[in-house]
Amino acid sequence: MEELKDKLSEILEEETVNDTDVLEDFEYWDSLAILGIISMAYENYKKTFKAADIRACATIGDLCKLILG
Repeated sequence: MEELKDKLSEILEEETVNDTDVLEDFEYWDSLAILGIISMAYENYKKTFKAADIRACATIGDLCKLILG
């Protein structure tokens, strides 16, 4: 899970992210970040998501559960 959080922190241009961090609070939480997450999830975890799947997540923890689940 730490590897995934490192990748998410890169996409969101943050030093670190925590499970309880609210996605809407990140400065770079936008459509490009969502596309980056979709691409990263496929490239690294062979999982395919729609933008709506990612937008349905409220926190970093929700996003990690979605991608790793």
